[in-house]
Amino acid sequence: MSSLIKPVEVRPHEKFEGIYWVKFEDGSEKLATKNLTPGKRVYGEQLVVWEGEEYRIWNPYRSKLAAAILKGLQVMPIKRGMKILYLGAASGTTSSHISDIVGPEGVVYAVEFSPRVFREFMEKCIDQGRTNMIPILADARYPWQYRHIVEEVDLVYIDIAQPFQAKILADNADFFLKSGGWVMQAIKAMSIDVTREPSETYKQEIEHLKQRGYEILDQVHLEPYDVAHAFIVGKRVK
Repeated sequence: MSSLIKPVEVRPHEKFEGIYWVKFEDGSEKLATKNLTPGKRVYGEQLVVWEGEEYRIWNPYRSKLAAAILKGLQVMPIKRGMKILYLGAASGTTSSHISDIVGPEGVVYAVEFSPRVFREFMEKCIDQGRTNMIPILADARYPWQYRHIVEEVDLVYIDIAQPFQAKILADNADFFLKSGGWVMQAIKAMSIDVTREPSETYKQEIEHLKQRGYEILDQVHLEPYDVAHAFIVGKRVK
């Protein structure tokens, strides 16, 4: 791994808590989060140091939340101290950046279905000492299977390659989301229905969440970072 790089400037994001802009000598700027476990990488990301603090560069081609922010997301409710239920943790790319944002006072309950991927993810959490992340090997379609582990949360985040993504999100929110809580969904159109136009699939998923009691507050498309993907943010209103 390369040594730590010192940028020319690091400044807080103009809207979103716990997210930063890192500026380099060539004039380029990249998103980053302050590393909760200094010296540790999750997916080979670049580490930089500024005024004694270490930051992890957030790759939008590896993280749909980073891509959504770069595509103009206006509502990003994740904050320090929050409790998050993350469905589809995979190898921990996005969930680890969320772990950085919520900090040691927060919790990320990270659900992953694949035993092989889960084992690698859990080993990373242990190796890095990310004590605010709780890996859960389970199928997100059956939230009652992990209700003895997950407490009430402020936000449910979903990024899974399955049909009925909005339904799975809402079903989990019924179990765990507090009144007035938030939902965030990376819609993978081709995982839902390859025969339909992505725009129609986006509408379908959004309509399902509306019917389940959520107001959709923001929506962005993720091209060129992810083709046939959209990202939505909603809030429980009933």
